[in-house]
Amino acid sequence: MTDAASLYDCDVMHQRHFPVDYRFTYRVFSLLIDIDELELLNKQTLLSVNGFNLFGVYTKDHGDRSGRDWRLWVDHLLDEQNLPEAKGKIQLLCFPRIVGYGFNPLSLWYCQNENDELIAVICEVSNTFGEHHHYVIHNNNEPLALPVKAEKSKVFHVSPFINMQQRYQFTLDKPDELLRVVIQEYEQNKLMLVATQQGERRVLSTGTLLRYFFLMPLMTMKIMIMIHWHALKIWLGGGKFYRKPKPPIKNVS
Repeated sequence: MTDAASLYDCDVMHQRHFPVDYRFTYRVFSLLIDIDELELLNKQTLLSVNGFNLFGVYTKDHGDRSGRDWRLWVDHLLDEQNLPEAKGKIQLLCFPRIVGYGFNPLSLWYCQNENDELIAVICEVSNTFGEHHHYVIHNNNEPLALPVKAEKSKVFHVSPFINMQQRYQFTLDKPDELLRVVIQEYEQNKLMLVATQQGERRVLSTGTLLRYFFLMPLMTMKIMIMIHWHALKIWLGGGKFYRKPKPPIKNVS
């Protein structure tokens, strides 16, 4: 058992309203990691940091993908955004690698001040083309009201069946015993898609990891397979295909 991280048992739901009405749900688990406690995390029997194990967390899978220390990267990003108050405790919500394979459509960095108040959330979005982008939610160094509510224009391609003329509405709670992430996507002020991840905290231990490995074997590989499977079903259902544009020059907005 460690204070460096917790595990969340979650349900993920996606609901498209148009042009194809389509809904799916699946079960996942995520880790919430204190980025300053990776050495403690590395003491887990079945979980390694930057090394192969049944479960793995790699610094090169998040941030700027260089593999450098996460604290150096996130502090630099927060300095660029003029958010010094957010450089206290920082926790990363993500899927681990399982048997060496990992993919995170959305990871969240919860950035707090010295009083553990939430000051910023970095929404790290990845697509299946190996690209990523960071949307930063903040209130100019003031604590964010909970639940956090924010809007962002879409600037990064994710699905080939959704165009770029979209706007996101985020609703986020600070992770505690419960986890809640809600993203609503609007096209011309009309709700087109709702995506949610909701779950409950579990103590991270060797027994917990072993249990979830057998409950959801090869979960991260299944996520990638399911993304393509559902994309095929949307296409067969009449979804319009959009070519991937070039990613934005800046990977932070």
